[in-house]
Amino acid sequence: MNDETIPKPRPLPTPTSAPYWDALARDEVMLQRCMKCHEWVHYPRRRCPSCLSTEMAWERVSGEGTVFTFSVARQPTAVMFGDEVPQIIAVVELREGVHITSTIVGCAPEDVAIGAEVVPVFDHGTDGSTLLRYRLR
Repeated sequence: MNDETIPKPRPLPTPTSAPYWDALARDEVMLQRCMKCHEWVHYPRRRCPSCLSTEMAWERVSGEGTVFTFSVARQPTAVMFGDEVPQIIAVVELREGVHITSTIVGCAPEDVAIGAEVVPVFDHGTDGSTLLRYRLR
Protein backbone atom coordinates (compact mmCIF):
# COMPACT_ATOMS: atom_id res chain seq x y z
CA MET A 1 0.00 0.00 0.00
CA ASN A 2 1.13 3.53 -0.62
CA ASP A 3 0.02 6.85 0.84
CA GLU A 4 -2.74 7.16 -1.80
CA THR A 5 -4.48 3.94 -0.72
CA ILE A 6 -4.26 4.35 3.05
CA PRO A 7 -7.11 6.58 4.23
CA LYS A 8 -6.41 9.35 6.71
CA PRO A 9 -7.91 8.71 10.14
CA ARG A 10 -11.25 10.39 10.71
CA PRO A 11 -13.20 10.92 13.93
CA LEU A 12 -15.65 8.30 15.12
CA PRO A 13 -18.16 10.24 17.21
CA THR A 14 -19.55 8.60 20.32
CA PRO A 15 -22.80 9.61 22.05
CA THR A 16 -20.64 11.73 24.39
CA SER A 17 -18.56 13.44 21.69
CA ALA A 18 -21.20 13.78 18.94
CA PRO A 19 -22.26 17.33 19.95
CA TYR A 20 -18.64 18.49 19.51
CA TRP A 21 -18.36 17.00 16.00
CA ASP A 22 -21.87 18.14 15.02
CA ALA A 23 -20.96 21.72 16.00
CA LEU A 24 -17.79 21.63 13.88
CA ALA A 25 -19.92 20.57 10.90
CA ARG A 26 -21.90 23.83 11.45
CA ASP A 27 -18.65 25.88 11.66
CA GLU A 28 -19.05 26.29 15.42
CA VAL A 29 -16.89 25.29 18.36
CA MET A 30 -18.77 23.85 21.33
CA LEU A 31 -17.16 22.85 24.61
CA GLN A 32 -18.53 21.06 27.60
CA ARG A 33 -18.81 22.92 30.87
CA CYS A 34 -19.50 21.43 34.26
CA MET A 35 -22.65 22.93 35.73
CA LYS A 36 -21.49 22.12 39.27
CA CYS A 37 -17.93 23.52 39.41
CA HIS A 38 -18.09 25.57 36.15
CA GLU A 39 -14.84 24.12 34.75
CA TRP A 40 -14.47 23.83 30.98
CA VAL A 41 -13.91 20.27 29.80
CA HIS A 42 -12.18 18.98 26.67
CA TYR A 43 -12.08 16.19 25.37
CA PRO A 44 -15.79 15.44 25.76
CA ARG A 45 -16.55 13.27 28.78
CA ARG A 46 -19.49 11.96 30.74
CA ARG A 47 -18.08 13.24 34.05
CA CYS A 48 -16.24 16.39 35.02
CA PRO A 49 -12.57 15.55 35.63
CA SER A 50 -12.41 18.22 38.36
CA CYS A 51 -15.39 17.32 40.56
CA LEU A 52 -16.77 14.10 38.96
CA SER A 53 -20.19 15.64 38.43
CA THR A 54 -22.34 14.29 35.59
CA GLU A 55 -23.98 17.71 35.17
CA MET A 56 -22.32 18.58 31.88
CA ALA A 57 -23.64 21.13 29.37
CA TRP A 58 -22.49 22.26 25.93
CA GLU A 59 -21.66 25.94 25.32
CA ARG A 60 -20.64 27.69 22.14
CA VAL A 61 -17.24 29.42 22.24
CA SER A 62 -15.36 31.44 19.64
CA GLY A 63 -12.62 28.83 19.27
CA GLU A 64 -10.06 31.63 19.20
CA GLY A 65 -6.89 31.37 21.20
CA THR A 66 -3.11 31.46 21.18
CA VAL A 67 -0.38 29.01 20.29
CA PHE A 68 0.65 27.37 23.58
CA THR A 69 3.34 25.22 21.94
CA PHE A 70 4.03 23.75 18.52
CA SER A 71 6.28 21.50 16.52
CA VAL A 72 7.01 21.31 12.81
CA ALA A 73 6.93 17.82 11.33
CA ARG A 74 9.16 17.90 8.26
CA GLN A 75 8.71 14.18 7.69
CA PRO A 76 5.22 12.65 7.55
CA THR A 77 3.99 11.63 11.00
CA ALA A 78 2.37 8.66 9.23
CA VAL A 79 2.45 7.55 5.60
CA MET A 80 -1.04 8.91 4.87
CA PHE A 81 0.09 12.45 5.79
CA GLY A 82 2.82 12.61 3.14
CA ASP A 83 0.94 15.38 1.33
CA GLU A 84 0.83 17.60 4.46
CA VAL A 85 4.53 18.25 5.13
CA PRO A 86 5.72 20.41 6.59
CA GLN A 87 2.91 19.96 9.10
CA ILE A 88 2.59 22.45 11.97
CA ILE A 89 1.24 20.53 14.95
CA ALA A 90 0.17 22.82 17.76
CA VAL A 91 -1.44 22.96 21.15
CA VAL A 92 -3.82 25.92 21.10
CA GLU A 93 -4.91 27.51 24.35
CA LEU A 94 -8.46 28.75 23.91
CA ARG A 95 -9.64 31.92 25.68
CA GLU A 96 -11.48 29.63 28.12
CA GLY A 97 -8.18 28.00 29.13
CA VAL A 98 -8.83 24.70 27.36
CA HIS A 99 -5.93 23.21 25.37
CA ILE A 100 -6.71 21.69 21.97
CA THR A 101 -4.19 19.80 19.87
CA SER A 102 -4.57 20.60 16.18
CA THR A 103 -2.68 21.76 13.13
CA ILE A 104 -2.00 25.28 11.91
CA VAL A 105 -2.67 25.78 8.22
CA GLY A 106 -2.19 28.51 5.65
CA CYS A 107 1.22 29.78 6.72
CA ALA A 108 4.89 28.91 6.67
CA PRO A 109 6.38 27.24 9.74
CA GLU A 110 8.64 30.23 10.36
CA ASP A 111 5.56 32.46 10.75
CA VAL A 112 4.35 30.56 13.82
CA ALA A 113 5.43 31.54 17.33
CA ILE A 114 4.37 30.67 20.85
CA GLY A 115 1.76 33.22 21.88
CA ALA A 116 0.60 33.90 18.31
CA GLU A 117 -3.13 34.52 18.03
CA VAL A 118 -5.08 31.95 16.04
CA VAL A 119 -8.63 31.54 14.77
CA PRO A 120 -10.49 28.35 13.89
CA VAL A 121 -10.65 26.83 10.42
CA PHE A 122 -13.30 24.21 9.75
CA ASP A 123 -11.91 21.48 7.49
CA HIS A 124 -14.96 19.79 5.95
CA GLY A 125 -13.95 16.34 4.74
CA THR A 126 -15.47 14.60 1.74
CA ASP A 127 -16.66 11.86 4.13
CA GLY A 128 -18.94 14.27 6.02
CA SER A 129 -16.70 14.77 9.05
CA THR A 130 -15.20 18.14 9.96
CA LEU A 131 -11.86 18.71 11.66
CA LEU A 132 -10.89 21.77 13.68
CA ARG A 133 -7.71 23.38 12.43
CA TYR A 134 -6.27 26.85 13.01
CA ARG A 135 -4.76 29.74 11.09
CA LEU A 136 -2.85 32.77 12.29
CA ARG A 137 -4.94 35.86 12.96
